[in-house]
Amino acid sequence: MLKVFLVEDESIVREGLRDNIPWQQYGYEFVGEASDGEMALPLIQKAKPDVLLTDIKMPFMDGLSLSKLVHQEFPEMKIIIISGYDDFEYARGAILVGAEQYLLKPITRAALQKALAELKTKIETEREQKNYQEKFQSEAREYEQFSRTDFFVKVFEGRMPVQDMYEEAAKLSLKINAPCYNILLFSLQEKRTAEDRGTESEGFARKREELLHYFIRYPENLVFRWNVNTYGVLIKGSAAQMQELGARCLENVDRICHPAEDLLDWYVALGEPVERLSLLAECYSKANHLFAYRFLRPQLHVFTVETMGRIVPEKEEGGSIRDIDPAKMEAELIRDFLLQGARDEVADFVENYLLAVGEALQSAMFRNYLTLHVYFAAVSYVESLGCGREELLRLLNDGGLTPEGQYDVDALPDYLCGLIERAMELRDRESDNQSKHILKKALTYIEENYSQESLSLNSVAGEVNVSANYFSAIFSRAMQVTFVEYVTGKRMDKAKRLLRQTQMHTGEIAMEVGYKDPHYFSFVFKKTQGCTPRGYRAGGGRRT
Repeated sequence: MLKVFLVEDESIVREGLRDNIPWQQYGYEFVGEASDGEMALPLIQKAKPDVLLTDIKMPFMDGLSLSKLVHQEFPEMKIIIISGYDDFEYARGAILVGAEQYLLKPITRAALQKALAELKTKIETEREQKNYQEKFQSEAREYEQFSRTDFFVKVFEGRMPVQDMYEEAAKLSLKINAPCYNILLFSLQEKRTAEDRGTESEGFARKREELLHYFIRYPENLVFRWNVNTYGVLIKGSAAQMQELGARCLENVDRICHPAEDLLDWYVALGEPVERLSLLAECYSKANHLFAYRFLRPQLHVFTVETMGRIVPEKEEGGSIRDIDPAKMEAELIRDFLLQGARDEVADFVENYLLAVGEALQSAMFRNYLTLHVYFAAVSYVESLGCGREELLRLLNDGGLTPEGQYDVDALPDYLCGLIERAMELRDRESDNQSKHILKKALTYIEENYSQESLSLNSVAGEVNVSANYFSAIFSRAMQVTFVEYVTGKRMDKAKRLLRQTQMHTGEIAMEVGYKDPHYFSFVFKKTQGCTPRGYRAGGGRRT
């Protein structure tokens, strides 16, 4: 129901309109009144009506002045001017301040009803168009995000020749040509309990959007989602600019995230500049190496070559077992990495973990202790997943790895990498099982409800009890299409079937497959199928 506010200095007229008009019958709720513009303005700001009904001639502040202020602050609010003057200049003034209707006193119920009905139709149409526009923009953003991630994965893994990089970037409207490049990685994760997994606080969502909007704002930054909680930024510029551009990015991540440390865990790493696209894989490797330190130095948030050079020595000389800091070997460090780390970070994590231990690795006794320490940390983690240590041992044995083995300094990193990778294998298996369960439930729900216009990423995520961000990531990864593409495909398949097999009108088919607006349905159909619904039917079910 739409809201209406009345401003009229004549009390008899004001009370008559307030009490004698069946507002609810016309689809409106009467939310307030005032005797002049000055008194009305703060009340309007509070009530935020959809329609303002105001007299043109009033003391203190007249209707034209009020309408001008309201139109500036609330451009979508519709204004009806009522006047006792059948004067062109008054009518022209009403048009200039954005009034939709100009009614002469005495106002008849029929005239007011007609004006209100016209505005109601106009408001509903505008809102519907706005909703479709926002929906289309949201769909476009989701597709762009998925495509960008796929592109950068191939680039950073070194699986794409330079020529292909330019061609694929052009298809995605990504301007990647620049004299110099650097890569920034950052992760955001909300601090919450396991019971809150299916929710995402508004505060956390706002911080994430604020950070993403910062990077999007500047053309030298190309931001993309790397995984559920991690994002990447390709920084472009001249060699002389790279230091400043990188520092600016780090400063703004800190500015946005630092005040919210009670709400989120955040980390950011900056690589080293390269001057060729073909070296981006190398640049990513260095950035990822630094990023892996977040598990070993969780008290820090910003990781660069310079900052890590000040706190991590390249090599510790003359160390012994008694010099080891127990905090550097906490099982929780291993557990956190197993919980949140990625497989391509394992080698960097192990290297940094052993670097923190230092020269004590020269002791065979200590190496045996360290081997068992990491092994039992991994066992504890996989058992928390519901897996038995027998499964981990079987995987280790299959790879020729045993915790009881005598590992020299050179062999120890390979053993630890193998151990952690196999624990991650079990983690990913369990995660895949959970994801498959979530996905199966989601696909069933989509199949049953894709004809409903209200179906959305958020509604499906709520149905399977995970956040929309998490659901979007696992859906696109598993299905290799975005949620919107999948649902649209289901709707178009049904629409084509109805076009071939029935004589239903396009508008009826649109409603049947989840589109309230037949024009928007036709737009989507042509965009995805290459022809209009009418053309498809006329061509016998073939593209024309």
